[in-house]
Amino acid sequence: MEAHRGIDILLVEDNPDHATLTMRALKDGNMLNEIFWVKDGQAAVDFLHRQGPYADPAKAPRPGLILLDIRLPKLDGHEVLRQIKSDLALRAIPVVMLTTSERDDEIQACYAAGVNSYVAKPVKFTDFAHTITSLKLYWVMVNHLPDPAAA
Repeated sequence: MEAHRGIDILLVEDNPDHATLTMRALKDGNMLNEIFWVKDGQAAVDFLHRQGPYADPAKAPRPGLILLDIRLPKLDGHEVLRQIKSDLALRAIPVVMLTTSERDDEIQACYAAGVNSYVAKPVKFTDFAHTITSLKLYWVMVNHLPDPAAA
């Protein structure tokens, strides 16, 4: 099998249990991905714009994939998504909404704002781990992502 370069993944998730499960599932399989976890929407924007505690590019590399929850403190996922997709330097980064909401209006709003994928978090741990593994297989192994350094 062809070797895949590691991509940096930004996980924006306020629930520590969901974050832990997501990071564990992403790390399974010896992938070379670096995972950066921020706990609210403002921290995500700061990370992406390298502001405040994320001013050092070594601590806030340009991610190749963003996993974004909708329900977040400070700035919600909809606002973070709008900011990403309205910024020329960020808009090519794929964003996957990873959320508990399966409401049609949420799904419509996210796609209208430019989300690349919308995935509902399953309640059961084994289903949740399988969902994250499937996301990783597609977005990291199958899909061809733009080089974040070229942005």
